[in-house]
Amino acid sequence: VQLQASGGGLVQAGGSLRLSCAARRRTSSSYHMGWFRQAPGKAREFVAAIRWTGGSTYYADSMKGRFTISRDNTKNTVYLQMSSLKPEDTAVYYCAATKNGFAGSVQYDGAYDTWGQGTQVTVSS
Repeated sequence: VQLQASGGGLVQAGGSLRLSCAARRRTSSSYHMGWFRQAPGKAREFVAAIRWTGGSTYYADSMKGRFTISRDNTKNTVYLQMSSLKPEDTAVYYCAATKNGFAGSVQYDGAYDTWGQGTQVTVSS
């Protein structure tokens, strides 16, 4: 599966953005999907993940209540709705896909088989 992330941009603190990750193969519906981010000079950080059925989601603690991950398997697309954005949310956001197990592993980037190219999110203060 190939992934393409989009939807990044410049937004003021407190604003919202919705990122999209489009997969190019129909078999993408059987992949668990995750979002990660990487700020300059920092390690890649887990943001959120969603089971391939869409029935389970998992968030990093700092994103809970502000970010929502969802998917539409009919469109082979995963979304990350981000609200109440803060300057510290500034990063390149990556989507990723995995056929490995969901519970206990989706927060680790090593669990993912395929990565998108990333989309820049910049939050101004």
